[in-house]
Amino acid sequence: MAWTQQEVRELKEGRYMLIDDEPCRILSIQTSKPGKHGEAKARIDAVGLFDGSKRSVVFPVKHKVQVPMIGKRQAQILSLTDTEVQLMDLENYETFNLPLDPEFKGQLAPGSEVQYLDAMGKRRINRP
Repeated sequence: MAWTQQEVRELKEGRYMLIDDEPCRILSIQTSKPGKHGEAKARIDAVGLFDGSKRSVVFPVKHKVQVPMIGKRQAQILSLTDTEVQLMDLENYETFNLPLDPEFKGQLAPGSEVQYLDAMGKRRINRP
């Protein structure tokens, strides 16, 4: 299982949740007061970890949402091209390729170590 459940009222800014099966980092949470016959609602604005698109959802504060299990791991850069980086995980020595994020161009070099995120079967370089 790649996620756990949490109530909306337990979420905090900067943490993660699943929206449309995409792991997202929470940017802001606004809660409203309960209505005459209802319960308080929370509006959550988040940005996708892997696709970068912004998403907004509204849930009752007692609603349960899925929270992805995100692994922050270390890897060594084996090779580098204009579009791809070949990495080797430093724990299990697995090698894999990831697309080169334009924001990291010129900052990466073969032999150096990077931190990458591993969530829901997807991977992305987090920081050099």
